[in-house]
Amino acid sequence: MKKKLPIGIELFSEIIQDNYYYVDKTNMIKELILSKSKVTLFTRPRRFGKSLNMDMLKTFFKVETDVSLFNGLDISNEKELCEKYQGKFPVILISLKDIDGESFKDFITRLKFILFDEISCFDWLMESDKLTEYDKVPLRQLLLGDFEGIVDLPGCLKLLCRLLYKHYGKKTIILVDEYDVPLDRAYQRGFYNEMVTLLRLMFGSIIKTNTYLEFAVLTGCLRVSKESIFTGMNIFKTMTISDNNFSGYFGFTDKEVSDMLEYYGLEDKYIFFKEWYNGYRFGNTSVYCPWDVINQCDYLYTNNNFVMKPYWINSSGNSIIKEIIKNSSGKIKKQLEALVSGESIQQEIIQELTYSGLDNTDNDFINLWSLLYTTGYLTDACTPAGDMHTLIIPNLEIYKIYEKQIMPLLKERIVNNSEQWKELCKAIYG
Repeated sequence: MKKKLPIGIELFSEIIQDNYYYVDKTNMIKELILSKSKVTLFTRPRRFGKSLNMDMLKTFFKVETDVSLFNGLDISNEKELCEKYQGKFPVILISLKDIDGESFKDFITRLKFILFDEISCFDWLMESDKLTEYDKVPLRQLLLGDFEGIVDLPGCLKLLCRLLYKHYGKKTIILVDEYDVPLDRAYQRGFYNEMVTLLRLMFGSIIKTNTYLEFAVLTGCLRVSKESIFTGMNIFKTMTISDNNFSGYFGFTDKEVSDMLEYYGLEDKYIFFKEWYNGYRFGNTSVYCPWDVINQCDYLYTNNNFVMKPYWINSSGNSIIKEIIKNSSGKIKKQLEALVSGESIQQEIIQELTYSGLDNTDNDFINLWSLLYTTGYLTDACTPAGDMHTLIIPNLEIYKIYEKQIMPLLKERIVNNSEQWKELCKAIYG
């Protein structure tokens, strides 16, 4: 019997233990260790494996991990590295991708729940003989869900790092998945400045002033290196979709897709997978959207009908299409027509596009193309020359979005404003 396909599963241990098909990305661990970066930020479009990779990192590094989960995987060949790093560190993993709320107060409540869920995983520290009763007072407070008074909300993770260091004598690895989602939500709902202040305090506490930090890894959709939440933090190494390093660890390479199709007896469908889901360029690596490949492979393996389907675009809101037209000038419309005709366009891209800059109408033209590029609606046709990129529609799935949803709207003309930018950002995250 063939292995099951891991549709929607983001827990590394579940994929391995339950014998799901796994595309081996564990060499990312080696490259991350050898990079010796204190803080690494990966920016990738949604549905390209960020959350699964973060859980893989947690599973590898965390104390008392099940080392057998990595048997036969690429990282297991690095004996010396595994001996030194595998199962040797306390690890904190926070995912912000599902945080939401209609008000800043709602966000605070949801963030408290997220932090409480992670902190409660370490409730056994209350029994540690390495901690004093003085240490356990603020921990008890947090385990009761009280984030005010002795311990404030931004400082609770730093406190946890200190307590873990006292227990293990080891610094903590911190992983933050989809770190920029709170900024997006807050920008849409009108309390952006309050959210920036909160995140500045939180990230400053766990990254900038945390002497108990081994290293940190963050993932997100947009790069916010110029955002005020990271003011004064000069220890970042940012890996965008234009960088060669780590380029093959998010998304599937051509060989990985070919191997998967051969395993499921679908090798004769390779050309269709390539046309529909390939074409994204990360650094010098051509990659497929893994969400598309896994879902389509499962569909064809379990159904007799041969139909190629779109999946990536259906995993979030599609209102971005209409917002493109709302913000389009005559020049933008002409370039969209060129893209749909199979041509490329030359365009400056701002990699560090931030929410606070979206309201700058002087940059609307660059903002639009930069947003489409960083979120996967456009990709590089070749290696970019500085900030200038040769942009194309990556594949047939995305082409059909332009063809069927954009072209019929090209005759409409709506004046730009910041509210439409908010709708554009909202569509990216769903």
